[in-house]
Amino acid sequence: MSDWAAEQPGGRGRPARVPRSGTSGGGTRPAGRQRQQRSGAPPRRPAAGRKRKRWGLRIGVTVLVLVLLATGLVAYVDSSLQRTDALADYPGRVADTPGTNWLLVGSDSRQGLDESRREELSAGDAAGRRTDTMMLLHIPEGGGQPVLVSLPRDSSVPIPGHGRNKLNAAFALGGPRLLVRTVEKVTGVRLDHYAEIGLGGFAGLVEAVGGVRMCLDEPLNDPKAGIDLPKGCQQLDGTQALGFVRSRAYPRGDLQRVENQRALLGALIDKATSPATLLNPMRTVPLVSAAGDTFLVDNGDHLWHLAGLAWAMSDVSSGEGLTGTVPIAGFDTLRGQSVVEWDSARASRLFEAIAADRPVPKETLGGQ
Repeated sequence: MSDWAAEQPGGRGRPARVPRSGTSGGGTRPAGRQRQQRSGAPPRRPAAGRKRKRWGLRIGVTVLVLVLLATGLVAYVDSSLQRTDALADYPGRVADTPGTNWLLVGSDSRQGLDESRREELSAGDAAGRRTDTMMLLHIPEGGGQPVLVSLPRDSSVPIPGHGRNKLNAAFALGGPRLLVRTVEKVTGVRLDHYAEIGLGGFAGLVEAVGGVRMCLDEPLNDPKAGIDLPKGCQQLDGTQALGFVRSRAYPRGDLQRVENQRALLGALIDKATSPATLLNPMRTVPLVSAAGDTFLVDNGDHLWHLAGLAWAMSDVSSGEGLTGTVPIAGFDTLRGQSVVEWDSARASRLFEAIAADRPVPKETLGGQ
């Protein structure tokens, strides 16, 4: 046999087989069938079976990759959370109370904002950190209605070591640690978690979910907050949402503002936990990534705690929980400034129920 013949298809050193004619059927039998019959080899697997196996393998690999990516993203975002020792122990601290309690704080920190971003957000250039938003969220143990209570920034309260002052002064004087201590002392509720968000971070979260829809009963024009919104339902971008929760251009001032803050926070949580967001990587990835750069939490807090917070907040915003303001008795003057006085009797009933993890009487909440 020549070298040329050995190199032809059909081979392994043999000339290619050619179908023989003139058999008993008088026709031509395919070479593949002849080889199969001669060798006794089993029938070849149908092509469809091989395709199903390949697709199954591809799906399995894809799921594995997605799980690994998600795990890696969670670990990365958790490690990128900013942390502080907000819940440090102190002498005479309130004993542990049942359920889970969060202190949610919106600060006016300009940290990380360049000049153009400050101008865009109408954030000014004030130094230091103050807080415009404080809320206490109680999540009952073993289920039940979560309760979200706004604590007005101008509330007149005793601040440990500093006498009586506005509640937000505790944050200005001693940061998260003194604010936590003040809230625990005045409410009798032990705090388990702390989450703070600054101006730029809040606007970034709203932008990450593609804006939030809000309905206004009246137009809102507040140059100080950099906002001019018409009456009616509309989509707010990050800058507009920030102006909406910061504005005090109402007859009721700060009391109306805390209601707006709860309403917009609820709308943000609804949008962030909706299928349209969670099933869209173009929304989910920016949202989760923004969380890492946005939140300042206690040293013991992690991303999964924030997920539990979002879950409870979604119950509140959907009407399955209670929300309102600490009951108000009226206004007074302290050190030449107007302050908010709590209704001590109703406030005591409210916080005693939370501390004991009992259902909160609706009549103890104001501004519902």
